[in-house]
Amino acid sequence: MKKAFEFLKQLERNNTRQWFAAHKAEYDAVAKENKLLFNRIHAGLQDHDQISGMHLYRIYRDVRFSKDQTPYKTHFGVGYSRLKPMLRGGYYIHLEPGNSFVGGGFWGPDAKDLLRIRKELEISTTEIDKITSDDTFINYFQEIKGDAVKTAPRGFDKNHPAIDLIRKKQYVVMRPFTDKEVLSGDFAKEVVLTFLAMRPFFDYMSEVLTTDLNGQPL
Repeated sequence: MKKAFEFLKQLERNNTRQWFAAHKAEYDAVAKENKLLFNRIHAGLQDHDQISGMHLYRIYRDVRFSKDQTPYKTHFGVGYSRLKPMLRGGYYIHLEPGNSFVGGGFWGPDAKDLLRIRKELEISTTEIDKITSDDTFINYFQEIKGDAVKTAPRGFDKNHPAIDLIRKKQYVVMRPFTDKEVLSGDFAKEVVLTFLAMRPFFDYMSEVLTTDLNGQPL
C-alpha cells in the first residue's frame, strides 16, 4: 500500500486529466497491487461468511451534479456483498492517506427494509442494545452511525426512547485506521477481524429483514 498512498498523495496535488494520463501506467500498477490485497481479504472473509461478490470502485468521479469538478477520487475503495436474500449487510474498505477506515452495514436500505428495521426498533431494542454494548463492538466501532431524518419519521413517536436509532436512514459501523496500520503487514488480517466483529450486528439485521413483525419467515 505504500506505493498506493504515494500515488494518491500525488494525485491530490495534481488532480487533472492531463496529469493522470501521464501517470496512467503508475496507476495501473498500483491498482493491480490493490486487487491482490483485496482478493486476499476476500479469501479470508469467505472462510467465515458467504460472499456473493467483490466490487472495486472506480477512481473516476461522477462530476455531473457536483460543485467539485476534480475528475478523480483521492482514495481507493472496495465493497464485498453478502449472499442475499438471507444474508444482509455489506462490507467496505476505504483507503486514503490520513483517512482510511473499514466499515459495513446498510448504507441505502430501500423503503421497505428501512420501515421494517424501524418497526423492529420501535417494538424492542433489547437485541441491538446487547450487541452495541458488547466490549468487542465498542472497541471496534463505538456505536452505530448513519445519516438521520431531523425529526421522527412519519408514523413514529418523537418521544420514543429509541428515537435516535429510529430516525436513522443508514445503519453503519466504521473502524478508522492510521496510515501506519494500513501499511503494516497485519492490515489484511485486521480487516478480516474487523469484518468478523460486525457479524452479530449483521446476523441480527438479517433476521429482522427476513421475517415479519411476528418473527415469521417472509
